[in-house]
Amino acid sequence: QVQLVESGGGLVQAGGSLRLSCAASGRTFSGYAMGWFRQAPGKEREFVAAISWSYGRTYYTDSVKGRFTISKDNAKNSVYLQMNSLKPEDTAVYYCAARSYSGNYYRVRDYNLWGQGTQVTVSS
Repeated sequence: QVQLVESGGGLVQAGGSLRLSCAASGRTFSGYAMGWFRQAPGKEREFVAAISWSYGRTYYTDSVKGRFTISKDNAKNSVYLQMNSLKPEDTAVYYCAARSYSGNYYRVRDYNLWGQGTQVTVSS
């Protein structure tokens, strides 16, 4: 069984950077896509970025375009989220997600595997 383990969250000042990592452990990931979602207190979980596992095509929500970059390393079964120019509104728990079938890249319910989440806090 594949498990997703995130790392890299923390506290950073506005304008700073963080890099999140997510490793798929258990067996070689042969899925369709991996992505990052986030959930702020009192809000629903929302899409941040995703990447197709085979072709590396990337998808972003508008609020992070030009600031965040998603990437992958197939050999390490890992996906990364480089976050630059962080803003206080980026504060949330960030979740790594994956799915092994075709679906909508932006939709929470289209992912069947989730990590435990990592806290990102951006101070003003």
